[in-house]
Amino acid sequence: MKRSLLIIEDDPGLQKQMRWCIDNAELSTAGSCREAEAVLRKLEPQVVTLDLGLPPDPGGTSAGFACLELIGKLLPNTKVIVITGQEDREHALKAVAAGAYDYYNKPIDSETLRFVVERAFRLWEIESDNRRLHEDLSSTPLEGLVTGHAGMYALCQQVEKVAPTDATITILGETGTGKEIIARNIHQLSNRSGGAFIAINCAAIPENLLESELFGHEKGAFTGAVTRKIGRIEAAGGGTLFLDEIGDMPLSLQAKILRFLQERNFERVGGNSLITVDVRVICATHHPIDQQIAEGEFREDLFYRLSEIVLTLPPLRDRGSDSVLLAKYFLNRANPSLRLSREALAAIENHTWSGNVRELENRIKRASILSESSLVTPQDLELDTPIDDAPLNLKTVRQNAEREAILRALHRSENNVSQTARLLGVSRPTLYNLFKKYHIDAETSH
Repeated sequence: MKRSLLIIEDDPGLQKQMRWCIDNAELSTAGSCREAEAVLRKLEPQVVTLDLGLPPDPGGTSAGFACLELIGKLLPNTKVIVITGQEDREHALKAVAAGAYDYYNKPIDSETLRFVVERAFRLWEIESDNRRLHEDLSSTPLEGLVTGHAGMYALCQQVEKVAPTDATITILGETGTGKEIIARNIHQLSNRSGGAFIAINCAAIPENLLESELFGHEKGAFTGAVTRKIGRIEAAGGGTLFLDEIGDMPLSLQAKILRFLQERNFERVGGNSLITVDVRVICATHHPIDQQIAEGEFREDLFYRLSEIVLTLPPLRDRGSDSVLLAKYFLNRANPSLRLSREALAAIENHTWSGNVRELENRIKRASILSESSLVTPQDLELDTPIDDAPLNLKTVRQNAEREAILRALHRSENNVSQTARLLGVSRPTLYNLFKKYHIDAETSH
């Protein structure tokens, strides 16, 4: 993809000077936000330089900030470099907080501006590659499952293998990891997809009603049983029965479920006729089932009957960058005009997510409703801002990053100056100036 840069500047002289500085991209210019909007929609530039002092407010910043907001809405992945005066650091920092990638102080220095623009293009390209990778990895065959994690992708392949069988499956995983999504996909990929998928949460129904819910009852079986009721097992005939939170099923009912799984028939509560049902059973629990068996809370023989195949869903905290991938997915679905701030992304990566994907989705939904700007903050998500001991001074941060990038490039090129310059996208004279600036000895740096 060709590099495209838009210069938004109302001063023709500065426009010409900046065009002369930058020679590694197709350049477009605009003198106002209105002119810029047409270019943004047509060319979708990867990088934009933006002077905050635009008409009709050339002496202020209101038009510039309005243009920054417009770019964020139209092209949220575009890197915006704000151009400011030497004494306008306050507005520059405000622009970065509002979503700009970086800022650059006038007067224009060709080498420095070229370096800042090159770095913005490099970051855009890296993020673009990451997005393509995530799109490839998250294109799983399972409906409703978004992931870029290799372990989750392997789980999808397991689901594809076991779904066509009639094996009884137990899905283990913490609350909120997506056990029902996996169960529904097993049903949809099976030969029973034309039948019903009937789910029942064993923890959500009182013990005295759960038996009737599962097996049904005859009229007059107990007080309040004024008509015959078909139970969930019978309703799932020809399809799949999903017993969620099976670990919360009372022991007395566990014996009856075991008998049903062995015989494939049952009697309704209050009835005496055997009912035979062809149904596949999938169950799930967030409890440590081995511990429950050891403590006598769950029948070992029932577990063996239920667990011909065991699938284990990892918690979100063990799924690498999936928390960020899912957060972006949920936010785009809830409100495509919003973006996650850098601080929010860091907070999401650092949170332990005890409620897993369900907790993440709920926090994103809440933030999409209550956020007062186009950038979602850690406060909107009710997450702690990660403590960062790195320097907050932007000049220091940039210098540290530049020095680190040069050292990494030297290491990768085995101290070959020409190759290092190519890796960094700068000329040899510029690289030698950077060596001098950062006191780097190209012969001895490792």
